[in-house]
Amino acid sequence: MKFTATTLAVVAIAAAFGSANAGLSTCSKKIALQLTNIYENGDTNIHDGRGYTAGIAGFCTGTADAWEVIKKYHKATGGKDVFSKYDGVLKKYADTESGSTAGLSGYCSTWEKLGKSDAKFRSAQDSIRDSMYFNPSQNLADKLGAKLDVTRAQLYDTTIQHGEGSDPDSVGALIKKTSSSFKADAKGSGHNVDEIVWLNKFLKVRIADLTNPHNKETQKEWAKSITRVKSYQYVVAQKQYKWGSTIKALNNDGKQVAR
Repeated sequence: MKFTATTLAVVAIAAAFGSANAGLSTCSKKIALQLTNIYENGDTNIHDGRGYTAGIAGFCTGTADAWEVIKKYHKATGGKDVFSKYDGVLKKYADTESGSTAGLSGYCSTWEKLGKSDAKFRSAQDSIRDSMYFNPSQNLADKLGAKLDVTRAQLYDTTIQHGEGSDPDSVGALIKKTSSSFKADAKGSGHNVDEIVWLNKFLKVRIADLTNPHNKETQKEWAKSITRVKSYQYVVAQKQYKWGSTIKALNNDGKQVAR
């Protein structure tokens, strides 16, 4: 299984582990989503400059994705529902990327209640999670040519936390840094490495970024979140490369859980 790095517009340097891509099965995707949910569904306000965090993908009021969920829900309800009173504030915080929570009293309890009782609201979350995070992460995996479930799931988890944008802490930047760490081939056109070797390096690069991110506003909280990466290191160490109905991973406390 070989890897070749090539120049791409989005990530600058990506990898190809082969010509055939192998997307996550429905079962493997469910495991990937469950793993990320473990790490995302903690405190609703972790003081990372992103406002309130809630929902199946940790949608934040300060990064626009929560507002995208609410807009999607509005379309399903006809535009008038319990979230309508927050529209002005949510739009403002999304536009300005503000971490403020002023004007959002009751927001989290409303989200939690609807998340348990309203199928339309859950569907809105699923839709935005896939369009903003899961699908882009799998497109990156396709460009890399990743064949292993653990690699594709890790790229999803990274996209959720680091974002898909072009900033130095983004998933694209981490991919570029990982790929460029390998020696170019004789023609200087690529980098040859086994997929697991590449993934192990990527996990180390991600931990380094979490403990010392370019965006210092996130540093304190991100440094506390490295267990989510160590969980994937544990999965790799157990040689759980391709997933069936369940895998063993680590939770936020570093304890083994089955998913």
